[in-house]
Amino acid sequence: MKVPGLVVISVVLFFPVGCGRSPEPAAGPAAAAPSGRTFVTLALNWYPEAEHGGYYAADELGLFDRENLDVRILPGSPGAARLALQELAAGRVDFAVSSADQVVEQRARGLPVTALLAPLQQSPRCIMVHRSSGIDSLESLASVELAVNETRPFALWMKKKLPLHHVTIVPFNGLIGEFLTRDDYAQQAYVFSEPFVAQEKGSDPVSLMLSDIGYNPYASVLVTSESMLRNHPETVGAMVRACRDGWTAWLKEPDRVNRRIHRENGDISLAALQYGASALKELCRTPPGQPFGSMTRQRWQQLIDQLEEVKIIEPGQVAADDCFVTLPAGHP
Repeated sequence: MKVPGLVVISVVLFFPVGCGRSPEPAAGPAAAAPSGRTFVTLALNWYPEAEHGGYYAADELGLFDRENLDVRILPGSPGAARLALQELAAGRVDFAVSSADQVVEQRARGLPVTALLAPLQQSPRCIMVHRSSGIDSLESLASVELAVNETRPFALWMKKKLPLHHVTIVPFNGLIGEFLTRDDYAQQAYVFSEPFVAQEKGSDPVSLMLSDIGYNPYASVLVTSESMLRNHPETVGAMVRACRDGWTAWLKEPDRVNRRIHRENGDISLAALQYGASALKELCRTPPGQPFGSMTRQRWQQLIDQLEEVKIIEPGQVAADDCFVTLPAGHP
């Protein structure tokens, strides 16, 4: 989540000029850059932060250059999670970062988007409560005011699967101010972000993971369009290789890349980014014997079944095999 204090002066998803790159090539997927490399755009789902570490690493450490790519990373903003995939399907960006449940939702709406790489194998989504509340599991969540976006799939799953005794659900405003002042207050969070901010401000947060009750979509997923896959497979393969190696490098040694992210988003501290990198290591652990960031049909089908169960999508509306592709892990 965005750290409080970052001022948004314009409600625009992407900024097509600036960002330190000049001159720019003509618009369009896989365009030829002045450098001779293939120019592509990568739209983030939020402001630059730890969940984007591997993508910034691919740029900062020259891994895009190695693959003959000139990648422009486009920071997101509120609402970018859905809009990035819409821009992708419309051909206005080439790649996007999203979550697996967003991919399923947008495919149900007819958008031909496909997941390529899942750096976060476990969802970072959590509910943040006070240690002093004595609540130590989602099943024991009770007698609190809970701030969530209750139309999101994870919230619908919670309401279906948890008793939520004497829990009053209120709108989530994206900040932690209320949490800091009330022991009977809980809120949605990402485990790599809000808990650190709350600790810095003297609070006592405990993170209750949504994956503990079975809702566990892949996160920080690299996504492209079916058109891009069909028309530019070499570029897609190069992007996956660079991003996979970027994530591996960032998780091993994040400091240099964290400084880059801090330059891009000065409202997130280096300490918070270091905390995020540490928190994400376990979430990024790929099952033994599988390439980093790989995905399985079983996980996608489970997610589809869950979204059908909470009536986000209709039964049979989305096929698991259409949601992702598996590309070779090696280099050409």
